[in-house]
Amino acid sequence: MNSKLISKDKDELFKAILKLKSVEECYNFFEDLCTIRELESMAQRFHVAKLLTEGMVYSKIVEETGASTATISRVNRSLQGGNDGYTVVFERADKDGE
Repeated sequence: MNSKLISKDKDELFKAILKLKSVEECYNFFEDLCTIRELESMAQRFHVAKLLTEGMVYSKIVEETGASTATISRVNRSLQGGNDGYTVVFERADKDGE
């Protein structure tokens, strides 16, 4: 984890997110927190990460998601040398059958 990222405000935000109990609660909270475009960008990056972990090539990901190759590269760097955040979520989703 990047120590420059850590702050009390972010801790409070993440703790608040962890209190959410349903997809509907997430929609309501994130609609209040983010612009629609910000939320769409996060969802797109998440989708790109999933497709990359499934072995899909960049050109197909561009076609399916509309993401730029720069976005795909950024997500790929996170998957290859990041903090394993995507990996943790994907593994837990697989265990839960989601």
